[in-house]
Amino acid sequence: MGETVLYERDGRVATITYNRPEALNAINAELRQDLNDAWRTFREDDEAWVGIVTGTGRAFSAGADVSGFGGAQAQGSFWEVPSMTSLESGLEVWKPTIAAVNGYCLGFACTLVAACDFVIASERAQFGFPEVRIGVPTIQGAIRMPKRIGWQNAMELLLIGERVDAVRAKEMGLVWKITPHDELMDAARTLADRLLLSAPLAVRATKEVAYRGQESDFVNAVRFGETMRKVAGATQDAKAGPAAYREKRAPQWEGR
Repeated sequence: MGETVLYERDGRVATITYNRPEALNAINAELRQDLNDAWRTFREDDEAWVGIVTGTGRAFSAGADVSGFGGAQAQGSFWEVPSMTSLESGLEVWKPTIAAVNGYCLGFACTLVAACDFVIASERAQFGFPEVRIGVPTIQGAIRMPKRIGWQNAMELLLIGERVDAVRAKEMGLVWKITPHDELMDAARTLADRLLLSAPLAVRATKEVAYRGQESDFVNAVRFGETMRKVAGATQDAKAGPAAYREKRAPQWEGR
């Protein structure tokens, strides 16, 4: 990772942090590449079982850095980063992900939040897609948001272009929980620790079935799910769980 995104691991929990606070963590080409690298690192890090993404300063991220739009830099660097290397654009990460939204969460960053499994918002958080207000269509957000929050809520964000606060975002279903600002990261870590009580490979298999099941017809979704059940059932953790239950003790998951 470069300087614009931090990747830190504490035990089994990795934290990915937008780190361009002087620009409200606006996403330029460098930050976008660093962010993609961070998500790939998390995906491949065998010691990281849960991921938290947040921002430094008073913003999660203000979205794409529009300061250079209209010049040669605008049309080249940011939009030409390969899209499928980013979480919001389709990178498959089956480990649980938590967005801890500490402030402004706009545009491309709001799409990333919609790609996370849980969204915990500070009371100061604001969400939105301002692209249409500057003449730019929203693409990935337009694909993700209707499934995430329903058609009319999605159109409110995507077509009007106004920001909504944490309370409205929770009403829409984008936010799972709102916390006092100073308690945000503690709340995210508490959730991560709860997720760590579950067998990591079973969690990943379940998440993948849940995702692919939405994209498939019922019969094929069940077939895929039963295949994943057999794959997960062949792991060491699948044997450790029932043994711990019989012995009335907490299981010690190994992720194998």
